[in-house]
Amino acid sequence: MEGVRRVSMGEMVEVLLPDGARRRGQVIEFSDRFAVVQVLEEPTGIDVRETRVRFAGSPARMPLSLDILGRRFDGAGNPVDRLPPVLPEKWKTIAGTPMNPVAREKPSRPIVTGISAIDGLNTLVRGQKLPIFSAAGLPAREIAAQILRQAGTGDGDPEPPTARRKFAVVFAAMGITFREASFFLREFERSGAAGHAVVFLNLADDPTIERLLTPRFALTAAEYLAFEHGFDVLVILTDMTSYCDALREIATAREEIPGRRSYPGYMYTDLASLYERAGCIQGRPGSVTQLPILTMPDDDITHPVPDLTGYITEGQIVLSRDLHRNGIYPPVDVLPSLSRLMNLGIGPGKTREDHRGVADQLYACYAQGRELRRLEAIVGEEGLLESDRRLRRFADAFEREFVGQGEQGRTLEETFEAGWKLLRTLPKGQLTRIRAEHVVRHYGDGAAGRAAE
Repeated sequence: MEGVRRVSMGEMVEVLLPDGARRRGQVIEFSDRFAVVQVLEEPTGIDVRETRVRFAGSPARMPLSLDILGRRFDGAGNPVDRLPPVLPEKWKTIAGTPMNPVAREKPSRPIVTGISAIDGLNTLVRGQKLPIFSAAGLPAREIAAQILRQAGTGDGDPEPPTARRKFAVVFAAMGITFREASFFLREFERSGAAGHAVVFLNLADDPTIERLLTPRFALTAAEYLAFEHGFDVLVILTDMTSYCDALREIATAREEIPGRRSYPGYMYTDLASLYERAGCIQGRPGSVTQLPILTMPDDDITHPVPDLTGYITEGQIVLSRDLHRNGIYPPVDVLPSLSRLMNLGIGPGKTREDHRGVADQLYACYAQGRELRRLEAIVGEEGLLESDRRLRRFADAFEREFVGQGEQGRTLEETFEAGWKLLRTLPKGQLTRIRAEHVVRHYGDGAAGRAAE
């Protein structure tokens, strides 16, 4: 466009075609003479002579009210559930307002997901951003659905029922297939979360540029519910790899200078503008917790998408192809998995007094058992000491009984009981990371304990 005055970056545009059809667009660049408008939909039918362009005078905005709960929208925030448009209580730009670091409240309340490998060893905290690193063929969507079911019901929540707050789910799908989208929609119905869920769907055959707007609309809805109406909001973003591929595709079309593996050099900043919208604000009761799901191409955790995501977020849950092949569900590999905010959400009054010690001991024994598998492949089982064979069997039992819990969720007490059951197969003297009074209290005087001694 030539001769446009007072235009702003990111301003929304309406393209009016001669046949009466309308297309949406967005300003992506401007100078003294020109404004570059990127059409967000199919450009077929646009001609130079008769097409008119109307500038909205503002960036992309979303109409917000509590009526968005239970609704479905496309990736650009338009209703797709055949219901009337949302009557807005207010309008908010989808870019979001950066949280004042001084006003951020330190996350301290755990979320019970029902998955022992997360609750016991990588605890998720309200206000945290904890991505799931998956790979092609691994059950990331099933794990996300299980977290949704358990977190939505509050089963096993350490907070008393009177202290539990309003809960909502915001689900943003980017570039996923219709089959995957249908799976999540069925899970919302199955879990009873449909009435307090807001769904944004950008499927694989939808416009690529719309994929860049989808997580921003979703997070705008989440911030509104959390910080203006006091909801604890769980945001599921899938698949962030599709989002980054769309970012690369658009950057290539704009002839921008490519960075690593042709992704744009500003991808780190762009991802941070999404992930940093999670958190809690002092004086406001709600929270935004993010659970991004990304697919690692070729199972490569050093790929730019998981690499940059790991730098920005507060840990990661890594899925293992080897565990999946062995029929273990959920196939969470606890050694590379991490929750950097775990210590803020566990302990007396939150989970259990022995939580930190049990987690450390389970991790240490499992790490030793995994290492002994490599040694066993060289020297054979007969070449191992009895203490080494015991740790080797512990690692197998840990994967089979603690990690491999199946689709049935566990409460916190069930998670700790499963952990102590494994630890009681080891001699007391080997439990060096747990306080002595906890060992005495939970080790037990039964036959299993005497046999281990």
